[in-house]
Amino acid sequence: MTQPRAILVTHRLSKEFQGFRAVNAVDLTVTEGTVHALVGPNGAGKTTLFNLLTGFLKPSGGGITFDGHDVTGLPPERVARLGVARSFQVTSLFPQSSVREHVELALQAGTGLSHRFWRSDKVMRRFSARAAELLDEVGLAHLAHSPAGILPYGRKRALELAVALASEPKMLLLDEPTAGMGLEDVDRTTQLIARIRAGRTVVMVEHNMSVVGSLADTVTVLQRGEVLTEGPYAEVKADPQVVEAYLGADIA
Repeated sequence: MTQPRAILVTHRLSKEFQGFRAVNAVDLTVTEGTVHALVGPNGAGKTTLFNLLTGFLKPSGGGITFDGHDVTGLPPERVARLGVARSFQVTSLFPQSSVREHVELALQAGTGLSHRFWRSDKVMRRFSARAAELLDEVGLAHLAHSPAGILPYGRKRALELAVALASEPKMLLLDEPTAGMGLEDVDRTTQLIARIRAGRTVVMVEHNMSVVGSLADTVTVLQRGEVLTEGPYAEVKADPQVVEAYLGADIA
């Protein structure tokens, strides 16, 4: 039986801002094909760690290896080319462009074709079939021709997932995928992530512990920039240190 492979490894990864250490000597191992959740109280260093992993921040110390490549300090575009895709807390879509156009543009971006040709019918027909598949995968096929600006918030997040998946990433990083959603959208998004995780590695920052419990294979709990504990959700949930860190809220 093939042993699970570590696709992402950090070694004593640290980030300091004017004397304040937001991430402190974090050792993290993400296994290929799993969902790995980063959780912790506000100010624990989750978003800073996320930004380090994706190249949006340069570390003050330590290292990051992704898929066998040393990516420490590489800019976001080079990290992305190696197979890392990221969604953000705040949606960044073009309101007047259709749902399908967003995905076609993302597919075209991966080919190296000039952006000035992206609205060419001849060029975009090359991507229409794959765009349709991705929209079906995230449950947006019926909204393909709708302007992105009129989508409800939860559907906008689904479109962002389709855009991220267009690059065929080896690892998908989701930053608060259910933040700001009502219960119905949270349930829909949880089901969506459960579907798209097949054959993929997902790392997510998430506050909603019921979402973490239903999706994550491994949970890393951060506190004050350090790893407090790590393991399966059931074990982490029962850890007295975690209960104390959360003051019993959201974790019981």
